[in-house]
Amino acid sequence: MSTHPIGIFDSGIGGTSIFKEIEALLPNEHTLYLADSFNAPYGNKSKDEIIALSIKNTEFLISKKCKIIVVACNTATTNAIKELRDRFDIPFVGIEPAIKPAALSTQTKAIGILATKGTLSSELFHKSADLYSHSIRVIEQVGEGIVSLIEDGKTNSEDMRSLLRIYLKPMLDANIDYLVLGCTHYPYLMPLLLEMLPKYVKIIDSGEAVARQTRTVLERHHLLNHQTTEVKNLFYSNGNTTVLEDILGGHYTVEHLMF
Repeated sequence: MSTHPIGIFDSGIGGTSIFKEIEALLPNEHTLYLADSFNAPYGNKSKDEIIALSIKNTEFLISKKCKIIVVACNTATTNAIKELRDRFDIPFVGIEPAIKPAALSTQTKAIGILATKGTLSSELFHKSADLYSHSIRVIEQVGEGIVSLIEDGKTNSEDMRSLLRIYLKPMLDANIDYLVLGCTHYPYLMPLLLEMLPKYVKIIDSGEAVARQTRTVLERHHLLNHQTTEVKNLFYSNGNTTVLEDILGGHYTVEHLMF
């Protein structure tokens, strides 16, 4: 057993969608969330830049005695998780677009994937896509500008609606019946997407699956916290702390870091 925290990092506030799933599934676990908002978005950076930032984030979380690292960022996972696992002697849980359930369930034989450029161009993404998309059509769309708007607190803005109309059109023209959200920021678009998409289009994100995998890895390494003492959930950001506090519903204080 271990009472040390679960470390979670993302390029910004998007990984809080993963934090909320982990908190719900593992209520005894302490967590430490790191938002590298100063460097957001990761999706338009080079692989080497993403690896360097992911190493820096991991080193910070390890310095805070985290027992496991959840890479709550699709772009960081698909570009850097192999290097992280090779470099650090600590369990990692990553996240990548949930292509498999969409590909296996589609009736129209067409699915859409909305993700960052860094995720869609990664080797890990292409391996997954090739594995499950032989007999279906996959419409990939880079969500350029979405992360920046969310980080600026403009999730429900007309600018966001305009972007989504552009990005969803080729998917709807292809008659998709599943939309895969390939970025942890994107679940915060759910109200807009439900409004803009036909009701038959199902939306899939990876949050719940990542929480389950986190529990599985903790069990495997005998690291689950069985104590029922008061849980501490700590949040750090090198960007605008107000946006992160707002998306957490005002329940937590975010400490600003220069790193």
